Amino acid sequence: MIQVQNFRIRPAVIGEESIILEMIKRLAEYEKCSNEVIADEATIYKSIFEEKAADVIFAEEDGQIVGFALFFHNFSTFVGRKGLYIEDLFVIPEKRGLGYGKALLKHLAKIAIERNCGRMEWICLDWNKPALNVYRSIGAIPMEEWTVQRLDEISLKKFAEAK
Repeated sequence: MIQVQNFRIRPAVIGEESIILEMIKRLAEYEKCSNEVIADEATIYKSIFEEKAADVIFAEEDGQIVGFALFFHNFSTFVGRKGLYIEDLFVIPEKRGLGYGKALLKHLAKIAIERNCGRMEWICLDWNKPALNVYRSIGAIPMEEWTVQRLDEISLKKFAEAK
């Protein structure tokens, strides 16, 4: 596991919108979808700190941010309780393989337990073998029979306004 003495995981605070956005953009670049990022600092501020639509945590090594996770609650009707959904989990390339991703996941698991969540879920691209290997190593089970469905903003408006 992590061998750095000055490692910690902490919540993001007001004023760190640019760091959150930078991490989102770096994740999008890694996932080959940079063109999909339309968020800006004002949107991040409003969504995270005013509306409290999601939470963000940072992994820090010697005061430098080396990873982050953005998460929120969903709800399982089958379990009858909320769940913790991880939207983003990212570790900077030069720090991968050192246990930071697992540390973020473990921290999120503890948050899920503290908040009485029935499960913790996330999506992973099928080509991201290093991440999938980590997920298998911690006991995550792939939901292969399920597919993600999405209405983007344009489709959403079009459908909502259809007669």
